[in-house]
Amino acid sequence: MDEYRTRVRIYAGVVLTLFLLLGLRLIQLQGLTGGDSDAVPPGSAVRGRPIEAARGAMYDRDGTLLVANQPTYTILLTPHFFDRSKTGLLARLLDVADSTVVQKLEQAREWNAFRPSRSFQQVSFEAFSRVQEHLHELPGVSYDVELRRRYPTSSLSAHALGYVHEVDDRTLARKRSNGYRSGDYIGKTGLEHAYESLLRGKRGRKYVLVSVQGTKIMPYQNGRKDEPAVSGYDLHLTLDHELQALAESLFVGKRGAVVALDPDNGAVLSFVSQPDFDPRLFARSTSASVWDSLRTDPGEPLYNRATQSTYPPGSTWKPFMALVALQTGQLTASERRDCSTGYRVGRRVFENHGDQEAGMMTVKTAIEVSCNTFFYRVMDEMDLDTWHDWALEFGFGRPVPFNGFRQSPGLIPDSSYFNQTYGTWTEGYTINLAIGQGDMGVTPLQLARYTAALGNGGTLPTPHLVSRARHPETGRSFRPDQPAPDSIPIDARHFETVQAGMRRVMTHGTGKWVQIPGVPSAGKTGTAQNSHGRAHSLFIMFAPYEDPEIALAVVVENAGYGATAAAPIASLMAEKYLTGEIADTWNRRYWKQRLLEEVRSAPPEGSTPSPGAAPTPPAQTAAQSPESSTGPSSTGSSP
Repeated sequence: MDEYRTRVRIYAGVVLTLFLLLGLRLIQLQGLTGGDSDAVPPGSAVRGRPIEAARGAMYDRDGTLLVANQPTYTILLTPHFFDRSKTGLLARLLDVADSTVVQKLEQAREWNAFRPSRSFQQVSFEAFSRVQEHLHELPGVSYDVELRRRYPTSSLSAHALGYVHEVDDRTLARKRSNGYRSGDYIGKTGLEHAYESLLRGKRGRKYVLVSVQGTKIMPYQNGRKDEPAVSGYDLHLTLDHELQALAESLFVGKRGAVVALDPDNGAVLSFVSQPDFDPRLFARSTSASVWDSLRTDPGEPLYNRATQSTYPPGSTWKPFMALVALQTGQLTASERRDCSTGYRVGRRVFENHGDQEAGMMTVKTAIEVSCNTFFYRVMDEMDLDTWHDWALEFGFGRPVPFNGFRQSPGLIPDSSYFNQTYGTWTEGYTINLAIGQGDMGVTPLQLARYTAALGNGGTLPTPHLVSRARHPETGRSFRPDQPAPDSIPIDARHFETVQAGMRRVMTHGTGKWVQIPGVPSAGKTGTAQNSHGRAHSLFIMFAPYEDPEIALAVVVENAGYGATAAAPIASLMAEKYLTGEIADTWNRRYWKQRLLEEVRSAPPEGSTPSPGAAPTPPAQTAAQSPESSTGPSSTGSSP
C-alpha cells in the first residue's frame, strides 16, 4: 500500500512539473507576442534576420568622400522548399540558364537542404528587383542585402585606408564574444584595422513571419520587436585626396614611399607606398587566384613601405650630424673645417664625391655642397653611443607613435650592436654613419617626422591620419587621443643654422632645379647605396621656408640620384598642396613628363632580402656621386 502511494505521488509530481513548465512557457509567449492578437499563426514561424550595420565612411581633410558603402544583393535558395516547376521563372528573372539554377540547387542541397544557401552573389540591382517582385511565386527563395566598401575618388590611398575582408577562422575564435560571426567583414590593414571598433557599428535584428516553405509572410508584430542596427562612426581624415592622387601618379613604375606631414601638428597630408593594390578587390569575395597574384607579386603590393621598409638615409642624415655637433660643442656655426678629397681612418681613405677639394667651409656650406669629408671628421670625433642616443632623440631606432600601423623601428646601432655583430671592430665600421650609410636604416615615416622637426625648430610631432570621428546618426563628435609631441633638446639657434644650410641646398645646391615657383623652401638630397643594385633616391623638404606648412620625405628605390627622382616628386607635391596647382612653366612640365614617362625603379640585383632587413657591412672603398649624397657602399668586405 505504501509503495502504491509513493508511486502516485511521484506520478503526480511529474505531471504538476510538466504543467508548471507549460504554464511558464505560455506566460513567456504571451509576453513576447503581446497576447492572442499577435500570436504566431498556424503554419508559420518567427525567424530573426540580422540587420547589417552601415560601416563608417571616411572623408578627406576638405570633406571629400574617400570610402563609402554600397549594397550588394544575394539570392538564397532553400532546396527542400523550392518548387522545381519554378526553375525557368527564376532563371529568367536572374538572366541565367536553367541549368545554372539546377546546378546551384544541387550545390545547396549538398550543403544543407533545409537551410538557405547563398547561391547567387553580387546580383545586379535590376535582377534583384525582378526577383523581389515575384518572390511570392518562389517558395524556398529569399535574399540578403549586404554593404560593401566603395571608393569614389581617383586616389586609392590603399596603405593609408587599408581594406576589409571576410573574418578568418582564427580571428573569429578571438572575436566571437565581440559579436562577430562567420561571413562578417573586418578591417585588416590601415585605418580600417586601426579604427575597426569605431567603424564597425552594431548589428541589429529584424523578426519576420515565414511560411513552412521559408517564404516571408509579413513583419512580426509590425516590427515592434525589431532591434535597429547602429551605424559606425565616420572618420574625417587629414589626407588631401588631390595631393594623394598626384603622389600616386608620380610613383607609376616606381617602388618606394612618400609621407607628407603638417610640421605644426603632425597631420598626415599624404601617405603613399608603391607598388600598392586596389582595395576594391577586397570589397567583394576574393578568389584564390587574386590572393595568390598579390602575395607572389615581386613588387610586394601588400607591403607598407612607408612604415615597414628601412633605408639608409644617405645625405639626408647630414642635417642631423650638424645639429648634434653644434649642440655638443664639436662645432660652432662660424667655424671652418676642411672639405678635402678624402679622409683617412687607419689605412683607409674615405673619399669625397668626385675627389672634390672644396677647401675650408662652415657647416652651412657643408650642408649646401653635401661634403662627405666634413662630416667624416665630425663622426670620427663623436662617440658612437652619443651618436646613437641623439638619433633616438630624433625619433629614429624606435617605432613612431602611429596608431594601428605595423612598423619597423629601423636600425640605429650602438657599441653593443657592433660587439655582437662583428666582435672586433674599429672606427672604419662606423665612419659611414656620418653620411647615412653603413649599418643603419630608417623608415620614410621616421624621415618625414625628422623633416618636420627640422622645419619647426625642434618638435617631433605625432603623426596622425584621423582629425575627428563623428557619428552620422547622433552627431556626436570627438578627436581620438594621441600622444603629446616630443621636444628635441637642441638650442633653437642651431636649428636656424641648419635650416639656412638646407635653404642654400635649394638655391645653390642639388635642389636648385626643383625649387617651387614663388615659394622659398629648404631641402636635402640623398643617394643611398645598397647591396641590391642601383642606389635609392631620397629627398627631404619643408616649405615655405619661414613658416613651414608641409614637410615631406620621399624614397624611390633603385632610382639613382636624389636630385633627379625623389626631389622633383617632393617639389611638385609641395607646390600642389601650397598653391593648389602646378605652374605651367617649362621646368615644371619637364619634371612632370620625366617622372611620368622616364624615371623608373630599376630591378633589384641578385636575391632580394625581405624589406627592412639589416644592412650588410660597410665597404672597403668609397663610392662617388655627383651630388655627394653617397658614401662608402654597404657591400663588400668589412674594414
